[in-house]
Amino acid sequence: MKDYDHVVIWLDYFNKTLSRQKGRRLAKDRCIFDPSLNELIESANDAGLKPTATDDQVRFPRRPFVRSGYIVLEKKMPKTKILNKIADKMIVKRAKQSK
Repeated sequence: MKDYDHVVIWLDYFNKTLSRQKGRRLAKDRCIFDPSLNELIESANDAGLKPTATDDQVRFPRRPFVRSGYIVLEKKMPKTKILNKIADKMIVKRAKQSK
């Protein structure tokens, strides 16, 4: 049965190398190259969102030949706002790593 109280955030939503047709959900300037599940979890925590579940051995439905990952968050706001908050934190983390 569908859980309306939680939202699934896939790693492929933030992958700059993917097209929108392959699963990217944000504009390319709000994404990063090959994000990791640890980056996604840390960015969600930094944004004030607490992941309730994670899995790194799953495959994103639009790319069944590549292992991906996801986190499950409590739905407190619309999914696009959640994605934008996480994307902002991911970009800041990547910028600090590259310096």
